[in-house]
Amino acid sequence: MSRPLDRRSFLQTSGVSAAALALAGPPGTATAATPATPTAPATPAASELGAAAEDFASLRATWRTLLLGTGVTPTRAPFAAKLAAIGDTASRYADTLSPADGSLWPDAVWADPDPDTDSESYAFSGAIQTSYQRLYAMAEAWSQPGTGVTADPALAAAVVTGLDHMYARIYNERQTRYGNWYSWQIGAPQPLLDTAVLLYDRLSAEQIARYCAAVDAFVPDSSVASYSGTSTGANRIDLCRVLAVRGILGENAAKVALASSAMSPVFPYVTAGDGLYADGSIIQHTYVPYTGSYGAVLIDGLSRLLALLSGSPWEVTDAGKQVVLDAVEAAYAPFLHNGLAMDGVAGRAVSRGLPPGAAAGQNDDHTRGHAIMASIVALGQAAGPAENARWRALVKGWIQRASYRSPVTDPQLSVAKLALLNEVLDDDSVTAAAQPRDSRIFPAMDRAVHRRTGWVASVSMASKRIAYYENGNGENLHGWHTGSGMLYWWGEDFADDQYSDRFWATVDPYRMPGTTVSGKKLADGEGGAWGAARPDVDFVGGAGDGVYSALGQHLKGLSSTLEARKSWFLLEDAVICLGSGITASDGAPVETIVENRHLGADGRNTLTVDGRPLPTALPWSGSLPRARWAHIAGHGGYVFPERPTLRALREERTGAWHDINSMTGLPDRFGSRYATLWLDHGTAPKDAGYAYVLLPGASAAATARRSASLGRWLRACVRTAGVHGVRVPSLGVTGANFWSPGRFEQVSADAPVSVVVRERRDGTAVVCVADPTRLHDEVTVTWHRPVRSVLSRPVTVTGAGTGRVLRLTFSGLSATGGVTQRTVVRPA
Repeated sequence: MSRPLDRRSFLQTSGVSAAALALAGPPGTATAATPATPTAPATPAASELGAAAEDFASLRATWRTLLLGTGVTPTRAPFAAKLAAIGDTASRYADTLSPADGSLWPDAVWADPDPDTDSESYAFSGAIQTSYQRLYAMAEAWSQPGTGVTADPALAAAVVTGLDHMYARIYNERQTRYGNWYSWQIGAPQPLLDTAVLLYDRLSAEQIARYCAAVDAFVPDSSVASYSGTSTGANRIDLCRVLAVRGILGENAAKVALASSAMSPVFPYVTAGDGLYADGSIIQHTYVPYTGSYGAVLIDGLSRLLALLSGSPWEVTDAGKQVVLDAVEAAYAPFLHNGLAMDGVAGRAVSRGLPPGAAAGQNDDHTRGHAIMASIVALGQAAGPAENARWRALVKGWIQRASYRSPVTDPQLSVAKLALLNEVLDDDSVTAAAQPRDSRIFPAMDRAVHRRTGWVASVSMASKRIAYYENGNGENLHGWHTGSGMLYWWGEDFADDQYSDRFWATVDPYRMPGTTVSGKKLADGEGGAWGAARPDVDFVGGAGDGVYSALGQHLKGLSSTLEARKSWFLLEDAVICLGSGITASDGAPVETIVENRHLGADGRNTLTVDGRPLPTALPWSGSLPRARWAHIAGHGGYVFPERPTLRALREERTGAWHDINSMTGLPDRFGSRYATLWLDHGTAPKDAGYAYVLLPGASAAATARRSASLGRWLRACVRTAGVHGVRVPSLGVTGANFWSPGRFEQVSADAPVSVVVRERRDGTAVVCVADPTRLHDEVTVTWHRPVRSVLSRPVTVTGAGTGRVLRLTFSGLSATGGVTQRTVVRPA
């Protein structure tokens, strides 16, 4: 039979929030069957744990509020439309409810004729999850005001009928598990328990006891006994949510206590595998950056559980939860821009789109970002006053700068999340935080984010530690080259939809912007699922002082002979991109993609090269020898120091989400337009290279001026086999990636490292050094410049000689995880 599929793949589009579309671990890590009627663990009575009936009633009321939201005015936008839609959905589900032996709805059959763990069984087990989600949608419509079916007794009766049918026919303590582990342990019990909480007063003690017994069978205490397998990270928090809500529903104090304590393994920083890293990285599936997808589930679950248990006998008192609170600004905020969560940390979730005009709206970077923003507001309730104030200011800034789709009206969000965001927007005491100006490297996940006032950029790389991309469940089948140096960028008030809407379904996957790739044709899911494909390279990462950064990537192509060295120097108004050693023997074209700009369904943005506007007809392509500069109207400019032959293409591409997501992607085809610029290295390049400068948001005139004065601005630019380096005197910056020991301008190193030196206006200089390879323990970096004194240095600097030159000797550099080591000095 076919390979098993992963979790959450069969969520129905209608009525399901983006947060519900997050991911889980690969299959095969949990047992395939549940023992029949396990013996209930001996648990202390509520009174033994300091709990009383009032505590459980209070917690049920709190959870109900967390599910439904507060401050909702049913007649006010956006709530009126959202509540009406909830009512319409519930009525549709009630009208089509048709209990049968193997289903509750005819289009959600769970009866599996051959139950095991193959893809067909995953589909059947997914129908159990779908059925409970529909029952929850009906219960929410009954509970929320203004839905048109609020407090409708017939609707409530239909929900109870459904719950009892599910218990009697499939989800009970006598059932053997099949298909997807997630459906049984998280996907089904979460909406089951939430529905029971909303309808608590309509259920008998016997009904509640039966539902709890079913949950206990599939989510026993042992599911959180070991922090391993499918019980880590976001999955662990999901399991704790099941245990906690089951505990408050059935008034089992031990279950709530276990949920509270079982969160603790999620809190500490990790140095390998899944979890939060001290540098702000978030990893799931061992090798995949997942801040924007798994991370979204993690912060959503934690924010709810911490709020639920706050002030109760089971309040989370583990001091380690501060790590999670710190992650708001260290891990999440850097990857949020004007409301969107960057796709470079969303894993295979980028393939979960809907055709333009679909009634349910889009599941894209904005929907994911909006959900994270709401979770940040909710988490603020468990934070200190200063933290909460800062976070609310961040969220208000993202809301006000959102130019593509407003977070406070997003129909994909739940009423509760909309209420959280609207409350912040309406709070006159909150002053919106401005767009930050910083540059951050996340070495544990081979990512970087560079934020300026007018634009934001992010780079995605891959190494032995981090996968090229992730596919699985038939999702993200063409993400092959997204870790080959993809350079994402957005403007302050433009291009926020650059990777939204139609992008992933229509873009040429062999021409991702910023990448150097072989045109060798790859199979769907090439390299293996769940982050299996990783290049055998070490030098991936960089150094920076928090304002400017130098990144380097030793690139080996996925399933090809391609090899290259790539660098990005992230500066004030520009990104300098260098490449060398580009070699391949696949017999396929090798290209460096300067840009592949998404212009939208009707885009006709003018493409200008060296002052000459190029045709806007579709399709059009051209070869432009000795190009000095190029410009795409409404986006930005590109300068070419070496005057290469620039290739350009204007085209309309068609695609369908099913092309890249065979499991849930719809086959409806649609089109979108692109302007693509690239450098052709031929079919058998040997030591080829490139150099170009990206100027986000620059006008055509500004791009032409930078080209004309490039030699004055960029005083030195080298891209050899041994070093990539730039020097920009107006910024006081010298940056270099030493692929091997060597010297660039006034900086030398005796081992492969990244170095950034910035001379500051206050008369000091900061020398930044990182070992992206994590292989070199003893390293010496020399700044060939007279230095009077060392003002501060990290513990890794064991020797700092001053005088005619600054000589820094590092010890233990390999153990720093690629994190930049900063030394501040006063030049003579």
